[in-house]
Formats: sequence, structure tokens, C-alpha cells
Amino acid sequence: MRILLFFDLPVKTKKQRRDYTRFRNYLLDEGFDMMQFSVYCRLCNGHESMERLLEKVKKNLPPKGSIRALPVTEKQYDRMRLLLGKKTANEERVTINQLSLF
Repeated sequence: MRILLFFDLPVKTKKQRRDYTRFRNYLLDEGFDMMQFSVYCRLCNGHESMERLLEKVKKNLPPKGSIRALPVTEKQYDRMRLLLGKKTANEERVTINQLSLF
């Protein structure tokens, strides 16, 4: 499974920019990869792993903004079409065959 995380956070004040940076860095520390600006993705070992990760993300949300999570299976993710541009280096590097089970 994968989690796609979409967010739109305010960045008008210094505190809002700091909250945005903290949240973005938190996502990167948790293993999320940036697909596009404000769209991050992470590979999970299964449904339970995905639920635990979403609970951790909920505990680290900034005070304001809009954040959505979309869990998708690998089959659904593979059906995504790239309409313009090319895959990022992270998308090329990570595949389901490389997922290690601990």
C-alpha cells in the first residue's frame, strides 16, 4: 500500500512558515517522498502499518491548513498516469519489489 498525502498550508506569517517547514521536515523524516509540491507519498507494509503511520501524522499536524491522506494499493498506484513531465528519481528508485518486511 501507499499513502498519498496532499496539503495546503498557509505561509503568510513567520509562524505559519515555521509550521509548514516543521511539517514538511517531519514527513521527510518519516520516509515520505515528495512527488510534487505539497504532494508526498510513502510506501507501507500493509493496512495496519498505514493506519499506524496516519495516527503518527495526525499527532504532528500543524494548527492550520488543509491536509488529506489517500491510501491506495500498489495496483491502483501503478495505474496512475503521468500526463506531463517525468518520474522523479525517488519514483524510479522505489518499487514494491524493494519493500523489506521487518
